[in-house]
Amino acid sequence: MPIRPENILRYPANWPEISRAIKDRAGWRCECEGECGRGTHPGRCPNVHEGEAYGTGSTVCLTTAHLDHTPENCSPENLRAMCQGCHLHLDAGHHAVTRATTRARALADAGQLAVDVGPAATPVMPPTRPQTSRSAAPDTEQLLLDLPVPEGTRP
Repeated sequence: MPIRPENILRYPANWPEISRAIKDRAGWRCECEGECGRGTHPGRCPNVHEGEAYGTGSTVCLTTAHLDHTPENCSPENLRAMCQGCHLHLDAGHHAVTRATTRARALADAGQLAVDVGPAATPVMPPTRPQTSRSAAPDTEQLLLDLPVPEGTRP
């Protein structure tokens, strides 16, 4: 994902090298193991850089995600190589807060008066989506319905 111009100074000068090292660590495969909250892949995401994305068939672009959404925190424990789908889902709550803040700023700049409603007016990161364990569930599930047979038909 490209770095937005207003955030470029928040990244270290050697960000391209850091990002490449994280992707090398991952073997150029998405490292997401459910942190994204999509719930579409059991275990580690199968997407490989420049390969075909599962489910969509689009070309995978591997990115480097900050788990705490803080570009200044470039410790290896805070960084994951993620396909664009997992990265977008991981950042969905952060993007919602950014959108709300940007919208409020634009309204204020346009002359909209602010109404102080206390903490309710402050955008808050939504909680992460709970991860479901697929190990306890069988590979396939079947729903059996006991429906009445209409009279005059044969079962």
